[in-house]
Amino acid sequence: MQQIIEEFITQLHNTKNTSENTEVSYKRDLTKLFEYLKWKEVDAVTVEDLNDYISYLKEKGRAATTISRTIASMKAFFSFTNEFRYSRENVANAMKAPKIEKKEPKVLSVKDIDALLKCPSKNTPKELRDKAMLELMYATGMRVSELINLKVSDISFENQCIICHDRTKDRIIPFGADAKNALMNYLKNGRDRLVESNSRNNILFPNISGQEMSRQGVWKIIKSYGKKAGIKAEITPHTLRHSFASHLVENGAELKAVQEMLGHSDISTTQIYLTKESKRLREVYAKAHPKA
Repeated sequence: MQQIIEEFITQLHNTKNTSENTEVSYKRDLTKLFEYLKWKEVDAVTVEDLNDYISYLKEKGRAATTISRTIASMKAFFSFTNEFRYSRENVANAMKAPKIEKKEPKVLSVKDIDALLKCPSKNTPKELRDKAMLELMYATGMRVSELINLKVSDISFENQCIICHDRTKDRIIPFGADAKNALMNYLKNGRDRLVESNSRNNILFPNISGQEMSRQGVWKIIKSYGKKAGIKAEITPHTLRHSFASHLVENGAELKAVQEMLGHSDISTTQIYLTKESKRLREVYAKAHPKA
């Protein structure tokens, strides 16, 4: 069964150009499904089995987003097994995902952002790296998967921008003076000591072993500094991305420009930040306008 799942992930990657995130999520969803089914043969799985598993997830209190993604994983997987004759039918075909309410993205205040960025204050290689990393994430809004794949050669201090490598195309994102200073300080006084055992490595933000950082590693770093800064809200790498976009829109940035910097293929994805700003403007209007 695990081999069939691996074949499915490979086929997904080759034909759909899926992201590493999606592939990891699908593989995890399917592994948990078949663990629940005690590794039942794929052709023996029934619609009832799948519905029982979804009921089990609901009883466990899993979020609607998790259940929706699990059903998407099932549909794609059993479509694959049907197409390649591992099963006689797509038993997940009729399953329907739960309705998901769109939530406003979690955004930090400028005050919280300032507190977070001040936390890595020591001149150790690790804290110099963390400072540069946090500054760059907030300055550019890049995804964590893009951050950990950056190379030193992707930085242009002359143009004060960085080349961000998306799955489908590269994009250039400008950064400000604070990020520039943090990057220069890190490259001058910290990075070489992190990669001394792997001097040929061109990774911009290596881990303490001089290798590429993991997504989980970045998440733990941000969570640790968030706690140190006294921020009560749950912080993830995506929180900095949301904060970057929201603060730009709040300060009058054109939505099209924000879309390009975020790397959104569809501007409707970026419009969630406009919705948040519109809500803020309505609140200001209600308080200030005599006829509101």
